[in-house]
Amino acid sequence: MNLLLAEVAQATQRLADAGVPSPRFDAEELAAFVHGVKRGELHNVKDADFDARYWEAIARREAREPLQHITGRAFFRYLELQVGPGVFVPRPETESVVGWAIDAVRAMDVVEPLIVDLCTGSGAIALAMAQEVPRSRVHAVELSEDALVWTRKNAEGSRVTVHQGDALTALPELDGQVDLVISNPPYIPLTEWEYVAPEARDHDPEMALFSGEDGLDTIRGIERTAHRLLRPGGLVVIEHADTQGGQVPWIFNEEAGWADAADHPDLNNRPRFATARKATP
Repeated sequence: MNLLLAEVAQATQRLADAGVPSPRFDAEELAAFVHGVKRGELHNVKDADFDARYWEAIARREAREPLQHITGRAFFRYLELQVGPGVFVPRPETESVVGWAIDAVRAMDVVEPLIVDLCTGSGAIALAMAQEVPRSRVHAVELSEDALVWTRKNAEGSRVTVHQGDALTALPELDGQVDLVISNPPYIPLTEWEYVAPEARDHDPEMALFSGEDGLDTIRGIERTAHRLLRPGGLVVIEHADTQGGQVPWIFNEEAGWADAADHPDLNNRPRFATARKATP
């Protein structure tokens, strides 16, 4: 075992003691980042090339600073995104939400589908949709100026059109034309603040996390926006907490002009996102 791998073993224990959920992965990822190699190449780093800045990175992670803030990057489907303070770090569970949406758009008989991503944050969802549905026209909406700094960095050179605006009033010029509206909105109830992991509670923007007493305030607003934006037969896809299964499809009910509202499970078979179709008059 080389020096770096021995240090990684010590770092793993330190991170585990600090309550970090994935201590081995994070210790290896930080070692790879600091030394400019891939995780599978750590054994090739010579003892003389060990960089003591590794322990500075471990100390930051030990204090529950997000791994992605330390490395400045987050991976999402086939994307590598720039992230940092002021923007929500994309989560793996959102990948299955986007996967469903991509399949749904591909199945539409539309040559150049029009897609809107509300509360886009880093731009992860919008950029994945644009990348994997090559002829799509994608608009990404974000209210926070701090988050928009990262959205624009990530969207540079892409086909995604970025807008600063409120998800509840966004893009009136597209009313009745959109094929799919997708969002990972804030959905944590204010009453659950103390139960949120330190990485999110202390580092993700509050406006990207919390939404009223039951966590559904923004989703209720997005229901109205989606109905306004979508063409008849268009789809909405919206992420929610696994404890909100059943509640979100109820928001997209027949009386509000929706059909086929349903919940869908994530990889852990917990309800993770809801979909609905705008009813045809």
